[in-house]
Amino acid sequence: MTDHVADAPPDNWVDRYMPQAWRPYARLMRLDRAIGSWLLLLPCWWGLILAQIAQGGGVPNIWYALLFLIGALIMRGAGCTLNDLADRDFDAKVARTRSRPIPSGQVSVKAAVVFLILQCLAGLVILLQFNWPTVLIGAASLAIVAIYPFMKRFTYWPQVFLGLAFNWGALVGWSSIHGNLSWPALLLYLGGIAWTLAYDTIYAHQDKEDDVLIGVKSTALKFGASSVYWIAGFFILALVLIDAGLWLARAGLLAHMGVVAAAVHAAWQIAKLDIDDPQNCRKLFWSNRYFGLLLLLGLLLDTLTR
Repeated sequence: MTDHVADAPPDNWVDRYMPQAWRPYARLMRLDRAIGSWLLLLPCWWGLILAQIAQGGGVPNIWYALLFLIGALIMRGAGCTLNDLADRDFDAKVARTRSRPIPSGQVSVKAAVVFLILQCLAGLVILLQFNWPTVLIGAASLAIVAIYPFMKRFTYWPQVFLGLAFNWGALVGWSSIHGNLSWPALLLYLGGIAWTLAYDTIYAHQDKEDDVLIGVKSTALKFGASSVYWIAGFFILALVLIDAGLWLARAGLLAHMGVVAAAVHAAWQIAKLDIDDPQNCRKLFWSNRYFGLLLLLGLLLDTLTR
């Protein structure tokens, strides 16, 4: 039985410091690779800070930001647990994923189900700290989270459903301040979906040969050799929609400069992309944390300088 997951960063903190008995569950939550938590968390913080800007600026709600951090870790873990339960037979056939906790036998299916329920209950406790409109909006995301793991069986566009789920935090972040949804939040959400289509198409190119063999679908297979043009288009669409949301929220120059910085990062990704090199795709996928952080920095500087 392996004591390392093949697609986790080498020498990660779970492998180095986590007690042996806890490691399989930490790996099931993907705590050995933080990128997914970042990609789930950043839209929450975007929405929270953009809502603050729309109210005239100032220091964002630190308590809410902390709740989003904890909630993102928990719900990303729950989503990954559900995904691994659904994909356990596929994962056992793919070199990159067969060392994950369920297909490798580190965690039984029954134990994974119990662990999933516990994570969902913890996520509910976090969600109940917000106003009721936000609780209802947050709870509505569970339907998308539940169907996403099965979409790769039926459509070449599972990345759309991932985007719907992973960027829901933009709506929750906004509603936590305003108690409703409006166009700035919706445009931020749509922009996040386009961003997910870009980065997860890059990610999917790691597995395209295995995906063909086992019969699952992705945008990487849909676009094939034309992927670079589609990915560039998704990045452009993401930046346009996000910036439109910023304009409607009356964001200032610093926030728009964050969009410009993210655009430069997206251009760098396109220039470096080699869809036939799995290591290249993995590193570029991981780099999208910085795309999101550049946007976040612009928003944060904008609200703090008003």
